[in-house]
Amino acid sequence: MRETFDLILRGGHAVLPWGEETTDIGISAGRIAALGVGAAASAARTIDVGGLIVLPGLIDPHVHLRDPGDPTVESIPSGTRAAVLGGLAAVFDMPNTTPPLTDAERLAWKQSYAERSSWCDVGLYVGATKMNAAGLAALEAARGVCAIKVFAGSSTGDLLVEDDVSLERVMRAGRRRIAYHSEDEYRLRARRALFHTGEPYFRHMEWRDEETAFLGTRRLLALAHETGRPAHILHVSTAEELAFLRQHKEIASVEVLVNHLSQAAPEAYETLGAYAVMNPPIRGRRHLDAAWAAIADGTVDTVGSDHAPHSRPAKESPWPDCAAGLTGVQTLVPVMLDHVNAGRLSLSRLADLMCAGPARVYGARGKGRIAAGYDADFTVIDLHRRRRVEEGWLASPCGWSPFTGAVLEGWPVMTIVRGRVVMREDEVLGEPAGRLISFD
Repeated sequence: MRETFDLILRGGHAVLPWGEETTDIGISAGRIAALGVGAAASAARTIDVGGLIVLPGLIDPHVHLRDPGDPTVESIPSGTRAAVLGGLAAVFDMPNTTPPLTDAERLAWKQSYAERSSWCDVGLYVGATKMNAAGLAALEAARGVCAIKVFAGSSTGDLLVEDDVSLERVMRAGRRRIAYHSEDEYRLRARRALFHTGEPYFRHMEWRDEETAFLGTRRLLALAHETGRPAHILHVSTAEELAFLRQHKEIASVEVLVNHLSQAAPEAYETLGAYAVMNPPIRGRRHLDAAWAAIADGTVDTVGSDHAPHSRPAKESPWPDCAAGLTGVQTLVPVMLDHVNAGRLSLSRLADLMCAGPARVYGARGKGRIAAGYDADFTVIDLHRRRRVEEGWLASPCGWSPFTGAVLEGWPVMTIVRGRVVMREDEVLGEPAGRLISFD
């Protein structure tokens, strides 16, 4: 009997769980129905992707879409539009909004809003506070929630759980893996008096130094072992943390940011000034090299952007009053593809870090690989297309990127979400039809 599908992707070089091969992919009802469907199969629509590489739909598991907040900086509609233009099929959105997402009422609003206005599929973090631990078990089980987020060190927003008693209370509320901003708040406060307004921007990495990060991670892992609650340590930025976490993979998973793989001090601060300021900071080359070693040996589970837009006036204030955070959701895939072309990682490792890894760490159902029964999410790339990052290409209304002007090799040319082509050659197609992701 002749097979029929809603969509067939013909002739692409696909990155599959077991390796790479050229194959035809049949899609029905938004899911992958079959691989290698053959020339006799037919479909309502066929797309020739010969000469291109078909990756599983890539995920940015760490974005701040600032919604609710200031739509002139970012929003769910603009941020997810940026995501699909950058080749992403899904994003996981952080809770430090205005007001923060910390209770059932705000979660219900955001669930509804995200499904009305997102261009890609979405997961939602819920923020932990010192006051909401009793309700976290119910919140982490809610529709679309990817994880509880804990700010153990202060960053943008007013979510902070810094003391061991409160951290343990949060860890004992629920059972899913918790995602942590890991810096030691007490050391941050003690060191603040050593620095003065108007000093050079590179002083940011000296204030929030390596020990601030490493001390925070050691404290969190001690509590994770004590409570048995798995931890996901976000934006790990130091060689010392990576060596430590390598010995604790039974309780902790690890995220590294594209910035900590791509930019190093002092050059980043000399070139970008305030547009290099982020938490935790961009550090020296020793730490960048350690991050790549941790990519190579399997210590790192996920790579994200920590897309954290701010207005230009907020960024350009004197240090340390300038806003900390960098944009990145739209440039994440091109920058990582450039690293593939430079030989720093393979396409299969990229797919693991940016698709299978996030799906595994967070328990995203139907996401993570090109295989029968999974969501028909694909990032189609031209691995050898060279292009400059231009501000006019950016969809985020803040309008800037720390990678502006960079010439990158490797570019997304099509984004497919559950069988719908939502971006092709820089054109966003149709209407927003993103859904909340289901999580185990």
